[in-house]
Amino acid sequence: MFIVNYIDRVNIGFAQDQLSTDIGLSASAFGFGAGLFFIAYAIFEVPSNVLLERFGAKIWLTRIMITWGLVAAAMAFVTSAEMFYVLRFLLGVAEAGFFPAVIYYFTRWLPDADRGRATAIFLMGSGTASVIAGPLSGALLEMHGFAGHSGWQWMFFIEGAASVVLGFIAFRLLDNRVEDAKWLTDEEKAALNRAVEAEQTVRAASRDTGRVSRWKLLADPQMLLFCWLYFAISLALYAVTFWLPSIVDDIGGLSDFEVGLLVAVPWLCAIAAVYVSGRASDRTGKRRPFLIAALITGSVGTFLATVVSPWAGLGALCIAAMGFKTASPIFWTIPQSYLDARVAAPAIALINSVGNLGGFVSPTVFGILQDTTGSTKGGLIGLSVVGVIAAVTVALVRGGGRNEQRGAATLPEPVET
Repeated sequence: MFIVNYIDRVNIGFAQDQLSTDIGLSASAFGFGAGLFFIAYAIFEVPSNVLLERFGAKIWLTRIMITWGLVAAAMAFVTSAEMFYVLRFLLGVAEAGFFPAVIYYFTRWLPDADRGRATAIFLMGSGTASVIAGPLSGALLEMHGFAGHSGWQWMFFIEGAASVVLGFIAFRLLDNRVEDAKWLTDEEKAALNRAVEAEQTVRAASRDTGRVSRWKLLADPQMLLFCWLYFAISLALYAVTFWLPSIVDDIGGLSDFEVGLLVAVPWLCAIAAVYVSGRASDRTGKRRPFLIAALITGSVGTFLATVVSPWAGLGALCIAAMGFKTASPIFWTIPQSYLDARVAAPAIALINSVGNLGGFVSPTVFGILQDTTGSTKGGLIGLSVVGVIAAVTVALVRGGGRNEQRGAATLPEPVET
């Protein structure tokens, strides 16, 4: 689901040049439209996860995928910048809640000792999608003129329709609870439930019973740090994701398909790095040192991309992708171990929605820089600085180690409902 979802989210990067030619979309308009998705995402993220708790993962994730696919396919009919803005905003509305719903799903199915690998494997979906999106989108763009339609129209329609189909498949395959899993024995279900519940007991041992106010989550300094860190990670990831095809195209003399193939290279490197780091952080039980290393690696890669030739820059962006892509799954294990399960869903949604605003800021700024200076090098230097600052602030974060869970429950006090 995440692979198809992510392809629909980032495929506009490959259509930028054709959209510019066919509907007159400037770099600034492209960046702003790409970022509008995240504004809608931020607004509707928490309400979506409240509904997730009411309807369950099976119904809600299916709804997300089907409506998401319909809007993604409708991108094929864009005729103006204004229509581009509206559909990108609606895409964010439709998809809001998907990622934190899955992360919350993991907290109900997996103990902490396994969540690092599970989250890493899940987030490898975005790396896998980035690898697939390049050659696939490049090939679909080569359909330009087929049946009287542009290549970008075929790309949006076919990739969006795939999400609709997958939504119906997911409805048949997803299980809401451990108890619903026909592929587990009764003994396995009981053992798994005991492991998950034991960790929740540890996290909530020093807490009174009652419900934690969702609105007081923002008063928790740790929550603010989580939001900032994910904002920084998103800022870097989506800048690289949306503008990598354009940066590779600067090499010159490449077809759409060849650009797609080269864009896949950094994400192939990132997939390997994500899996290795996930296993290593699970084995040691220490998340923060790995997160710091990942952020520094990403910062070094983005800086190097500004001072070398286009071909060497592709190698530097491989380093950047490995660093920033690795940072994301490691980061998510930290709030998972810190949060009380009673507020896990809305808290994860809050972190994701606020943090994902980085996905609005970076493409918008990069688009403005492209139009005003003719280059994105200033943006890449800015990303390297942000990565270093984020690495420094990781030292202030609590949680992220199996031996830190008991002392990490500093959520707002429970309130009567």
